[in-house]
Amino acid sequence: MTVSGLLFQLLNGLASASSLFLIAAGLSLIFGVSRIVNFAHGSFYMLGIYLAYTIVGRIGSGIVGFWVSLIVAAAVVAAIGLLVELILLRRIYRAPELLQLLATFALVLVIRDAVLAVWGPEDLLGPRAPGLKGSVEIMGRQFPEYDLVMIAVGPLVLGLLWWILMRTRWGILIRAATQDREMVGALGVNQAWLFSGVFMLGAFLAGLGGALQLPREPANQFLDLAAIGDAFVVVVVGGMGSVPGAFLAALLIAEIKALCIAIGQISVLGYSFSLSRLTLVVEFLVMAAVLIWRPWGLLGKPAALSRNASEIEAPLRPAPPLLRRFGWLVLLALLLVPVVAARMPFLNVLMIDILVAVLFAASLHFIMGPGGMHSFGHAAYFGLGAYGAALLFKLAALPMEAAFALAPLVAGLGALIFGWFCVRLSGVYLAMLTLAFAQIVWSVVFQWDEVTGGSNGVVGVWPSPWLAPKWAYYYFTLAITVAGVLVLRRVLLSPLGYAMRAVRDSRLRADAIGIDALAVHWAGFVLAGLMCGLAGALFAFSKGSISPEVIGVGRSIDGLVMVLLGGIQTLAGPLVGAAAFTWLQDTVARQTEYWRAMLGLSILVLVLAFPQGIAGFVRERFMPVRHGSPAQ
Repeated sequence: MTVSGLLFQLLNGLASASSLFLIAAGLSLIFGVSRIVNFAHGSFYMLGIYLAYTIVGRIGSGIVGFWVSLIVAAAVVAAIGLLVELILLRRIYRAPELLQLLATFALVLVIRDAVLAVWGPEDLLGPRAPGLKGSVEIMGRQFPEYDLVMIAVGPLVLGLLWWILMRTRWGILIRAATQDREMVGALGVNQAWLFSGVFMLGAFLAGLGGALQLPREPANQFLDLAAIGDAFVVVVVGGMGSVPGAFLAALLIAEIKALCIAIGQISVLGYSFSLSRLTLVVEFLVMAAVLIWRPWGLLGKPAALSRNASEIEAPLRPAPPLLRRFGWLVLLALLLVPVVAARMPFLNVLMIDILVAVLFAASLHFIMGPGGMHSFGHAAYFGLGAYGAALLFKLAALPMEAAFALAPLVAGLGALIFGWFCVRLSGVYLAMLTLAFAQIVWSVVFQWDEVTGGSNGVVGVWPSPWLAPKWAYYYFTLAITVAGVLVLRRVLLSPLGYAMRAVRDSRLRADAIGIDALAVHWAGFVLAGLMCGLAGALFAFSKGSISPEVIGVGRSIDGLVMVLLGGIQTLAGPLVGAAAFTWLQDTVARQTEYWRAMLGLSILVLVLAFPQGIAGFVRERFMPVRHGSPAQ
């Protein structure tokens, strides 16, 4: 790579940094003031580019029409953001942050299908910017004129935000709310309208970031999750709530990506490595490194690092007789499923999927509920278990039974390594580090074609002949799932389980009585990884193949939805939530093309009507917990 080529790639990095900064700055402002982790922020970015495409087509692609269209598109997104804040988010500001995450994820589903209904499934390529369609020669290479404008946009927006935050009364209130919003309210400031204004500004920046991409990339329905993933990384690396930190992080990540592309191949001890492949995961490597070294981000403050402890719950005790009898009835009904499935063949397949989801959700709930450890990357251990089973079966040529037995150990090893770093953090920082590790695992699986099959995955992963009939594999899955859930439940009623809840409720008190908080959480993290890997192995042999999507962000989010739908403060919650979510997803998907919107609306109704979850609502309605009574 020549010097001119390296500098050329660094210029490309500067243009990408501006795009990253625009969406991350809005997300950082929203989190700093409202403390909401807004998963729908990427959807505002996606709406920006779609609206810009439509408005440019109506107004015209002349110089004035083009730039006015981009501003109008961002303003429309801001208005949509205001409606979202007034109608939905204002109702859940005091709800637990995970419930807020669930509500904003439901918005992602609704907005994505709304985009599908309005603009259709095809990618839409907008016109090039008038007057900026050509390129300029820089060091013997042609550089797009529009990218030069993008390089200037980032610092310009940073300067405007600095002026707003430092020189206006509204900006002073925003900074004050970021530090202590309760005190701002005590001083007589209308917090509701302050939150609305900040949310509008954040949505405007996201919409503007999307609109400015119109000449650079086509509008498509997958921009939302890609954008929010990058934005989360930038915000966490820069420091939650810090706009200058977001700019610095965007610059750092974009330039590191540019360097990976510029350098290409490197050789170490005779082995050649392709750095260009790291562009898929380099931002998550940076985030993991920053979180391990400086958990509060580059320009964040240590005070921002807090343990989001759950509300102290009643002690867990063995289930009362009535609940035990109900459990036996459920188990009896599950045993009769293959009999009913004789007339409905799809039922066995659906029930296997539900049972796998139950074990997956139960393992996630084990660390989230009693453990108080939020995870956005639990799919990593599901995928490690699934790939462990598939590769041991195909490459190592082990019998299905041996591959299945060893697969959870692969996931447990991953949890052992990643957990050592994760349990030292808490709250959003812990969640983002788990996401970083999950994306690293996904990148390895996706690009290691020689072993994992890359994007094609591994095929021909079938169970032994005695498990080949679907009814036989169903009973096998039922036995493993019931055993796994009972093991997790038994551990929660053991000294380890009580120690986990003690650390969750009051780490200082737990330390004072001699509990090793890190060791307790690490042990719980590894056990959850083992059980999640067991679910992954069941999944691999039930489908006959495995692909990188099992480690994707979507799988982790599905797990969060299951746990929160059921109720995080109940042991039955993940079981009910997993069954309800999987059944609802399957049923709605077969009824309408817009199943995501229907699913999202269903989740929103459940969030608003049953914030304690389905199982939590049933417990409060029919089995209220009194002082000294069991919490189930």
